[in-house]
Amino acid sequence: MNDPQEDVDRIRAKRLAKLQARPSSPASSHPSSAPSVPVISTETPAPQAEKPKLPLNVTMTVQRPQPPTPSVPLKKKSMLVPKLDLQTWEDETLTQIFKVTLNRSVAEQSTFDIVWLKGLEAELASEGHPSPARLSGDIADRVLISRLELNPNDMSDLDYVAVLASLPAQMTAFEHLIGCWKRLNSARTNLMKKSPVNEMQQALVILEKIRDLIISYAGFNLQAPEMFPQPPGRKTGPSELVGPLLSLSALSTPLSASSFPDYVLSPAEVEPFLQDLARRFEPDNEIDGVLGPVAQQLLFHESLLRPEGLGGGDSSWRGVVGGVETLVSVKSIAAMLTRLDEWNPPHATAPTFEKVTLMGPLCRLGVFSREWPSVAQTYFSEPSKRTRNDVESSSASLRGTVKSLQSSLFQIFNTLVRASPESREAVLEYFATAIKLNVRRAGMQVEPETVASDSFMINLQSVLLRFTEPFMDARYSKMDRIDSLYFAFSRRIDLKDETRIKATSEEASQWAEQNKANATTPNFISEIFYLCNAMGHYGYLRTTQTYEDFGKHHDELQRHHDMINGDGSWMGTPSQARTEAALNQMKGEMAKIQANQLAFRVQLLEPDFIFRYIGFTNFVSTWLLRRVDPKGLHPTPTVELPLPQEVPMSFRVLPEYILEDVVEFFLFITRHSPDSLDLSGKEELLVFALTFLTSTWCIKNPFLKAKINEAVFYGILPYGNARNGILGGTLNSHPLALKHLISALTHFYIEVEQTGASSQFYDKFSERNIAYVLKAIWSNPVHREALNAEAQNVDKFVRFINLMINDVTYLMDESLSELTQIHNIQTEMRDQIAWATRPTQYRREREGTLRGLERHASGYTTLGKSTVGLLRDFTAETKAPFMMPEIVDKLAAMLDYNLEALVGPKCGELKVKQPEKYSFDPKRLLSDILQVYLNLSDQSEFARAVANDGRSYRKELFDMAIARARKITLKTEVELEQLRLFIVKVEEAKAVIEAEEDMGEIPDEFLDPLMFTVMRDPVILPSSRAIIDRSTIKSHLLSDAKDPFNRVPLTINDIIPDLELKAKIDAFIAERRSKKVASDKPQEEVVDVDVDVVMN
Repeated sequence: MNDPQEDVDRIRAKRLAKLQARPSSPASSHPSSAPSVPVISTETPAPQAEKPKLPLNVTMTVQRPQPPTPSVPLKKKSMLVPKLDLQTWEDETLTQIFKVTLNRSVAEQSTFDIVWLKGLEAELASEGHPSPARLSGDIADRVLISRLELNPNDMSDLDYVAVLASLPAQMTAFEHLIGCWKRLNSARTNLMKKSPVNEMQQALVILEKIRDLIISYAGFNLQAPEMFPQPPGRKTGPSELVGPLLSLSALSTPLSASSFPDYVLSPAEVEPFLQDLARRFEPDNEIDGVLGPVAQQLLFHESLLRPEGLGGGDSSWRGVVGGVETLVSVKSIAAMLTRLDEWNPPHATAPTFEKVTLMGPLCRLGVFSREWPSVAQTYFSEPSKRTRNDVESSSASLRGTVKSLQSSLFQIFNTLVRASPESREAVLEYFATAIKLNVRRAGMQVEPETVASDSFMINLQSVLLRFTEPFMDARYSKMDRIDSLYFAFSRRIDLKDETRIKATSEEASQWAEQNKANATTPNFISEIFYLCNAMGHYGYLRTTQTYEDFGKHHDELQRHHDMINGDGSWMGTPSQARTEAALNQMKGEMAKIQANQLAFRVQLLEPDFIFRYIGFTNFVSTWLLRRVDPKGLHPTPTVELPLPQEVPMSFRVLPEYILEDVVEFFLFITRHSPDSLDLSGKEELLVFALTFLTSTWCIKNPFLKAKINEAVFYGILPYGNARNGILGGTLNSHPLALKHLISALTHFYIEVEQTGASSQFYDKFSERNIAYVLKAIWSNPVHREALNAEAQNVDKFVRFINLMINDVTYLMDESLSELTQIHNIQTEMRDQIAWATRPTQYRREREGTLRGLERHASGYTTLGKSTVGLLRDFTAETKAPFMMPEIVDKLAAMLDYNLEALVGPKCGELKVKQPEKYSFDPKRLLSDILQVYLNLSDQSEFARAVANDGRSYRKELFDMAIARARKITLKTEVELEQLRLFIVKVEEAKAVIEAEEDMGEIPDEFLDPLMFTVMRDPVILPSSRAIIDRSTIKSHLLSDAKDPFNRVPLTINDIIPDLELKAKIDAFIAERRSKKVASDKPQEEVVDVDVDVVMN
């Protein structure tokens, strides 16, 4: 066994060597000079980077120079400065600070509260020091080491047992050093209270050297606590500083330092202690080894991993927040954090990034049910049984907590960014890495376990949104500081797999190469702007999709529940228990989904977060418009519409998600929190939508254009007291809307006909919802004047009307057909005796069919009804476009067909239970169709077109319609008389048409190949060489810009008039008319119908 004394000597030598390795400070290099030590506040001393290191050499010699000669002569003896017995003060002060003495009697008098250093006294005596020995700065290092080496459990020296027994048995070396540090601060405060003395400067130098010594050993103890004897069972090292840091919670009650034991740092003392550590260990980044482990233990604290997350009564995570805020308040410590390996480890993956990075565990705190399921279970369980006030109270409580956390996170990251250029770069790279690792979040059907959590991404988004606030002023004065060549230079955001707004990947690469030489290192504003866009794309907006999916899943479960429940015929059967269990299980699942939805809303719709996100989205939308504005000045003045056809390449190569996310965010807000747009966002959304709806060539993706229109649609849906939605007032007052809205809507209605997708025929019905928008603005005469002006562009408006008629034809046919099927199933189920005899499987299949029909019928009926209303309003405002040859026959045929369905022999098949469930209002539909007839009743072309409809027109239908309208008071007597006179006109036109058509056998070459009617203006199609009537091909091209015979692209300008064939047809018609018999009615009995207008 080794000699204990030899071990002590060896440990001492090792520690002394470590301290002696430190370079001497100027004070120790020049002992003859007395450096001026600035007064350091004991409350919150500020770090002084320029201050030289205090001496750390173990042979700590303090030179006591003579008092300097006063620069001003003393005038009176009474002003002589009193002297301080420095040696006595030094001995007494060091005794008090270290709680030690070299005199046994002093220790005995204090009942060994002051520790007698027997071994050091003997050493000094052997070295020839005078007796009794006094404490001084010269031997302070040896004094401190001797005290720290004392082991209360070492009872080998019986003469020393009383001393060792008096030592605090459970006090660690670090706690003793904390006590020394606190007593030193008190000694310094007491010294400063004394009257000015010449020796005070020397005394302050001694205290600062002692401070440096204490802090040095405190830092070494944090790194290697095994250097000195430690009490068994106590946690030592970094955890000893983590404890005081955890006590700094923002919710902790402030306590004075006197409320804490002598060896424990009070909350007010933690920051000054950290500043002393930073000053001592900052050079050469030694602070990394001292405080790095402390930061790691703090930021990976177990309180951040509790399943309750931010919920529950335990808010110990707030202590971590307070501790980190205090750590980073010291610049050198803040910079140190970003140098640690755990700051942004290269081995991290998307799901582990938030768990292995230094800030990850703190940033992933939240309330989203996927990662924190207990929050939804605790605060929102069984939501259907909770009162609204209860739910709102729970939401408000959690939102306050989320807001507090996000505010603290920003303060931490903001401090890190300002600590040094290197730490700022590290923070930016941290955000960028989180984005790069989580690009899969934007994919379809992503497994949550393979990407970062919603809480983590949204908390980072909240930090970035706060970073954007300084450059988002109301006048957009800093907008041009955003580097438009960012993606040509920076590789911080990977766009390799991203779709561009209107450029191929080759064009984007070429643009980057061409502009790389002109690009410069992006500024901080540009970095934050583009990172915030990307974080929103992969973070917040993906979480909103999850929230929307909850709603869809809930609806599916509800439908499945209703299907199983059916008519309740399972009750009292052997399957009752199994059916009830299945129903209860679905009810439980639906309750969980509702609880999850409420938990998601807490963080997704936190008011302050939404306010900032709206501000940022407004800024992005304005920035995008400035990129396409030829003047580059939007919004001062506002961009001129429509935009030029030539789209700037700097706009085309931008990632599509920047533009798409503006739309997605506005869509989400208008659907789920429209009142959030009350303060700002309405005008920006409107201008953004109008710009790209009037200039759709700026965007390649047709579905993105449709989303822009959809955002406007949701903006006019009623909510609260706003009958026309959040955008209603703006649509009726904003100058840009008054000038361009009608044009934009009609342009979009035409363009959406061809989306390029295989499902384009069905896509258009979900995207054409302009009827609702027009309803919100129709009472405004300015918009109606704009419609008349739009109708002057005949080709465009006729195409628009044609598409509208096509839609009404399809939608009404589908909705009335499905209502008929619903009627048949309901009739079958109404006979309960016969229904009960049907097999169970058959009944379930029919019930499932019924529910499917109900879903579809509601959509078709709603959209069809609104489009018929659009026709009603348009025909009242402008009639000429509806009288074009390629339009009027289709319009008449559509109206006649639907009139027959509503009042004809089979109208009873449309009678269903709860028609309002399917948005089916037959009275209103009949009224609107009759109103279209009335609006156009003075047009002879329309009367002829109705008469020419051989499929559906019958005079008896109109008689029944008039009788029905009179019975239920749909129209006034004046209107009904006007309708009766119109039928007279139609009947007479029909007689004329029948007479004209009695031309006997007609040569095939004179017949239109599609309509099988006599061609009046034959034309040749250039590619197929087919001959067809001009009105037929014009009508076809309104819906499909291709040759109907070979599908080759075709325009109306490409067709070739067949003048020779036209002459033959005209001659044939003239010949047949001349052979008419004299049995025709006299001309004066015929109501005037301008047949030539239709025929020519």
